[in-house]
Amino acid sequence: MSLPDAGERVPLSCPSCSPDEPTVHEVLKPGGQSTVRCTECGQVHKEKVEIPDEIDMDVVVSQDGSSVSTTVSAPKEADIELGDEFIVDTPEAIQLVRITGIEVGPDERVDEALVKDIQTVWTRVVDNVSVNVTIHPKDGKREETRSITVNVPGDYEFVVGETESFGDEEVKIEGLVVRADAPEYRHGKLDHPGDMVYAKDAKRVYTRDQSSSAWSAW
Repeated sequence: MSLPDAGERVPLSCPSCSPDEPTVHEVLKPGGQSTVRCTECGQVHKEKVEIPDEIDMDVVVSQDGSSVSTTVSAPKEADIELGDEFIVDTPEAIQLVRITGIEVGPDERVDEALVKDIQTVWTRVVDNVSVNVTIHPKDGKREETRSITVNVPGDYEFVVGETESFGDEEVKIEGLVVRADAPEYRHGKLDHPGDMVYAKDAKRVYTRDQSSSAWSAW
């Protein structure tokens, strides 16, 4: 552990506006009892503030079939596991990613580890994602089934039974396949009305074509 620098921002509870939940505080004067100011209400008070020792962690970021490598500073005693999400700064952008693999040795992967024991963390971008959508024809002719890829925010909600429009396509969602690394779902295919999956957790979306066909009133 180390002491913070003046001007550094740290999460602390505020005795004035947030005694139970941490808010962002600015360190005014570091020391054994640092003088800090709550950025929410301006309350100035003294707290013991220690910053965990950090090390650089190698991170591979994947998106749409391509990958880039970067490093992220993290507390060396922090415990991370598959499915955790965090922010990385890549040459392309600042992105939200989800951990899909943790490598602690040559060809040795684990579900959970301390940062200090990790060689490489494998991730995929989840703030903006590409989702595969299968479109079945109205009349049920399987040979006319086709697939498209849609780009949506990671927190976009796909809901069974709802109608969606993607460009010129209008479809009704019939089933959702969840990614293996997605948390808090009944894995497999969700096909009951009201079942919902966030885009970042969707492996494939099955739909029925709702686009209007040419017709005549006569």
